[in-house]
Amino acid sequence: MQPWQSPSSPSVPALPGKGELPSVFDTSRQAKLVAGTASSASIYVCGITPYDATHMGHAATYVAFDILNRVWRDAGADVRYVQNVTDVDEPLLERAAATGQSWEDLAHREIELFHSDMTALRVLPPSHYVGVVESISLIAQHVEQLQRSGAGYDVDTDLYFAADAAEGFGSVSHYDRETMLAFFAERGGDPGRAGKKDPLDWLLWRGERPGEPAWDSPVRRGRPGWHVECSAIAMHYLGVPVDVQGGGSDLIFPHHEMCAAQATAASGEPLATAYVHAGMVGYEGEKMSKSRGNLVFVSKLLEAGVDPMAIRLALLDHHYRTDWEWTAADLEAAGARLRSWRAAVARRSGADAGPLVAAVRNSLADDLDAGSALHAFDGWAASDGDDAGAPALAVAVADRLLGVAL
Repeated sequence: MQPWQSPSSPSVPALPGKGELPSVFDTSRQAKLVAGTASSASIYVCGITPYDATHMGHAATYVAFDILNRVWRDAGADVRYVQNVTDVDEPLLERAAATGQSWEDLAHREIELFHSDMTALRVLPPSHYVGVVESISLIAQHVEQLQRSGAGYDVDTDLYFAADAAEGFGSVSHYDRETMLAFFAERGGDPGRAGKKDPLDWLLWRGERPGEPAWDSPVRRGRPGWHVECSAIAMHYLGVPVDVQGGGSDLIFPHHEMCAAQATAASGEPLATAYVHAGMVGYEGEKMSKSRGNLVFVSKLLEAGVDPMAIRLALLDHHYRTDWEWTAADLEAAGARLRSWRAAVARRSGADAGPLVAAVRNSLADDLDAGSALHAFDGWAASDGDDAGAPALAVAVADRLLGVAL
């Protein structure tokens, strides 16, 4: 499978002055901290497993980290952003088998659809969009490092990471053992696997199975486990510690906990300075997820003629860290807001937009508070004034900082 390429980035207008570096909520500290520096910032966001289309839970996460990317850029930082794609894994293989298609074709189609959805939502693409298949060699090198550190051991033809070899294991999530075991079983783990030293030990490398894709490597013929791909890719493309590792809150454990453990075991350094997590999006009383089938797809809304900027505004109206439920009323309200903003910037003049620039910057610098930024824009749009340059400046504010094209 060929290396994946990031889609082209939309042009982003300039604003007068610079914004502030953002504070974000670090799950491991349970506190806000300023992320990045005035000159540079790095972020690794865990990507999709491409066996189905982009739903609102995905979109909310990637739009949230797009805001962080935009705020960093507005503060003058050179942003290095890496996102992976798990283009070989059990869920993908199972869906391909169930639908009678090749896993390669399924992955390719869904990745292209994901890129199309992100482009429509004006999400700035990562510097590197990296698939597992193209990264087999570097992941295998990472696994070899873990073997040399004494953290890996064999279970039949597979290689596992010993949780008790991980210094500070649990420091990302702060979950107790009972909670860890429950989430591990629920989220792709195998606590009941015979032959493991501890139920929380996790798969580093899966030995070849009949009928499954496998690659030759110095580890053995097979393919990587889920968690090791992200620590390997992050370390290779960004170095450690990364300023922010991001993803949905369902990745706190096991995925981010285990990624962090692997990076520390291999390098002696933490994987990230801050672990930042977006809340879960529900629908009809349940968390939106592929396993439940209660999904609202970005592509389906776009096919129905919904303005992608209305979708983006609906997502931004909820603080990224909160859990919330998608409703038709959210989308209707976002559409009304979009019409109001567009009517305001279509006027020949408007209220001075300088305070709007400051208000939006201040809101987003405070843990990406997009909701407050939207309300500030509402206030400007409802005001009158005779500043002929205000509508154009307001358009630039919406575009550069909120990613909303008016």
